Amino acid sequence: MEPVNVEPFAYAMSLIGGKWKMHILFWLWKKEVLRYSELKRVLGKITHKMLSSQLKELEESELIVRKEYAQVPPKVEYFLSPKGLTIMPVLESLCSWGKEHIANDERYIHDFH
Repeated sequence: MEPVNVEPFAYAMSLIGGKWKMHILFWLWKKEVLRYSELKRVLGKITHKMLSSQLKELEESELIVRKEYAQVPPKVEYFLSPKGLTIMPVLESLCSWGKEHIANDERYIHDFH
């Protein structure tokens, strides 16, 4: 049996794995720029602690950019980085696949938050 190089897959999953990261990337892809409160609103049931940690991890992975404005009250915006934009074809493929199969899956429950 030929050896399988799992490293690229493991690397990619280490950046985007988990319940919320792909949802965050999806909304930043669709809306381009979002503030923390806007992300919290569109994501629904995510806790503040979880959202903060997921945003920090995505920023450390260089998939998103956090831009702070020097003003009162403080203003922070999030958007996809150039590296984050390169994963959008994968997200687009997932959306197409989901659209193709969602109607035939009786187990699907719309409460993904």
